[in-house]
Order: sequence, then C-alpha cells, then structure tokens
Amino acid sequence: MADFSASPAPESSREPWPSREPCLSREPWLSIVGIGEDGRAGLSPAASAALDAAHVVYGGRRHLALAAPLSGEARPWPSPFAGAYDAILARRGEPTCILATGDPFHFGIGAEIARLVPPGEIRAFPQPSAFSLACARLGWPLAECACLTLHGRALTRILPHLQPGTRLLVLSWDETTPGRVAALMAERGLGASRLAVLEAMGGPRERIRSATAEGFGLDGIDPLNTLSIEVLAASDARVLPLAPGLDDALFENDGQLTKAEIRAVTLAALRPRLGERLWDIGGGAGSVAIEWMLRHPAMRAVAVEIRPDRAARIRRNAEALGVPDLAVVEGAAPAALDGLPAPDAVFVGGGVSEPGLLARAAACLPAGGRLVANAVTLEGEAALLAAFADRGGALRRLSVARADPVGGMHGWRAAMPVTQWIWTKP
Repeated sequence: MADFSASPAPESSREPWPSREPCLSREPWLSIVGIGEDGRAGLSPAASAALDAAHVVYGGRRHLALAAPLSGEARPWPSPFAGAYDAILARRGEPTCILATGDPFHFGIGAEIARLVPPGEIRAFPQPSAFSLACARLGWPLAECACLTLHGRALTRILPHLQPGTRLLVLSWDETTPGRVAALMAERGLGASRLAVLEAMGGPRERIRSATAEGFGLDGIDPLNTLSIEVLAASDARVLPLAPGLDDALFENDGQLTKAEIRAVTLAALRPRLGERLWDIGGGAGSVAIEWMLRHPAMRAVAVEIRPDRAARIRRNAEALGVPDLAVVEGAAPAALDGLPAPDAVFVGGGVSEPGLLARAAACLPAGGRLVANAVTLEGEAALLAAFADRGGALRRLSVARADPVGGMHGWRAAMPVTQWIWTKP
C-alpha cells in the first residue's frame, strides 16, 4: 500500500469528528510538516526547526525515514490510523510534529487534524502537492485540471470525472491503480485517452512514463505514483452526462424505476445543495439517490428499500455509476428510518400510502428541508392529496408519452401519470 500522505484523504461526505474538550493552551504546539522525496534537504529552515524541536514525531514509516535523523521520539502511525489521535491530543502544550507528504491540507492529514485541534494551535509547513509537482512536469495549468484521489477509495469514483477533453490528476492507491484505471477506461470506450504515470516525484527515483489506456502495458510501477489522464472518447463511449435524467438503460432494474423524464423533474424539485444528504425512501433501483450524488462529490444519500434483492441492485447501480458511497438500508419505512443521520431533503418514491410515513419524513427535516413524493396509484395519490390539504406545498401531475411502433407506423404510448407533492418545511 502506497504511503502518499499521512492518512486517507478527508472527504466532505464524512461525518465531523466528535467535539472535544476545549483546549487551555493558546500557543502553537503541533507542527504539521510536509516532506517530499528529497527528505530533509527540501525542508525550509522553519520546517526543519519545528521538526527538531518536537519531542515526539508522528508519521508513516517512509516519512520518518525521509526525515531521519530525528531529535524526538519517532512514532509510526498505528493501524487503524485514527488510534493515534487521542495520544496526540493528550500531548497538548508539548512540542509535537506530524509528518505528511507534500501539502498536508490537499487530500492529506491536515484537514483531519484541524477537526480536532484549533488552527491557532497548529503550525503548518506545506510543500508542493503531488498535483503541483505533476503540473510542473507536464506543463499543465493546475487550475484547469480536475484533482481527485483513489487513495483508499473505490476505483469507480473516477467514473463521473471521465468527461471528454478533461485533464485529470489522480492520487493512486498503489502500483496497481494506473493499470486498473486504464482497463476501466478502455472498457468504456475511452481507450485512446493518454495516461502518464509520475513515480516518486521530487526524489532520486523519479520517473515519468506514458501510454494510452488501451495500450497500457507499463510494469514495475512504484507504489508512490500519481496518474495524469487526458480523456479522449470514442463516439460510442459510455460517458455519464452532466445533466439529470440519465437514460433508464443505465440502471439495472426490475421495472421499479423512476423514469428519466420524471427523475429529472424530481431532482429539480429536490433542489440539491452542496454537501446535503438525501433520504430516498422506497429506493427501487436507487436512481434518484444516485443522481443526487452525481450532482457533486460532496453530496450524500441514503436509499431505504424493503426488498433485499432491490437493495443489492441499488448497490450494484451505485458502483457502476461512480457513487459507491451511497448508503443502502434494508427495511420497511418508517421504522427503517430510526437512527439514520438527519436528511436535508427526502424523496418518497415507494410506500407513499404507508400510514405515518409522510408525517415521519416531514418531522425529520430541518427548517428549509424539502420533501418530494411521487405516486402512481390511487391510494398513493389520496395520501398526497391529504398531505397537501394538511400542510400545503405544491401539487402537480406529470405525464409522459413516448413514440412506439403501431404496425408499420408509430403512435404515442402514454406512461402512467405521476402525481407529485412538493413541500418545504417552514
């Protein structure tokens, strides 16, 4: 496993760390020092002084070796990694140092530690990130590149980013990541894309090699590598569109699917905002929750589905469409909602007529939270009419007709109309 940074990259979708006791010390005691493959030679005088002043130095074994000799006690990160946090906090007021790769606040340990330690108690000494080094080697403008990490992340998280013409910079998990990404891209009609593997940048082992995705045959890749990608797509490439309302054929389903046209209108009614969490109740194929998460990497969602076979299908769809972090809960709502993290918006696509479900969903929302419910049955429509009469909001009926063959000609075949209730909590 490659030791790119002190920890897996922090994500905005993670839950915040629990609050700690307030710190009495107001002076910086914790130094976070970014170190490159050139070791101590690349450190600034201030960073070197902070490292030498520390009584205890935490870091990956590679980091500690690069920084040797150390004046303080070297403590390699334990497994699991977070096991060291309490020990670090117990040292408040004592000179302590954490070593990280490059820029600790760019997919590194810095953001994690800043959730635990007030910034006024931290002194950070960043160096160029792997992304900055890669752009310097390639002559790419960093501001025009998409930067992401697969370090400790599912490979399929890259799928939404594979847009034609895009330049990507990717932190690899290990030496297998470039080949696995190349195979994934070739399989999706992106085989002409140009990849470069930048290994051990900034040190004596630095090496840069390139290949196309379909012709990728690089071997002996250093586990410490960053991948650059220029995406080139064939005319029939499987690229995820940026607009809501993905083609129904992209979702494995048994017919329990919010169709593309209705899904696009539903997403608009839910009004996603950065970093919000959706409850998708009666998930079916998971299409609404998946498209919610595709709006931005910071989006979060929980799909609640009573049938185990459909819950498994939701997980497969989420993996195939690049949002493997979608949480899936098996169980019947409203009971299955117990203990879930609070939503910012709720979509009810199944079980609308279940007694108490709409009231429970509404009660769980914060002020300004949105509730959208769709119904195709008379019983479901009756529940929405009652909710509208009780709480207000907006009510509309949506119908879609598609052209189908009629003998040797074509005619309109109407889908079942959908009644939709939209409500915002006061």
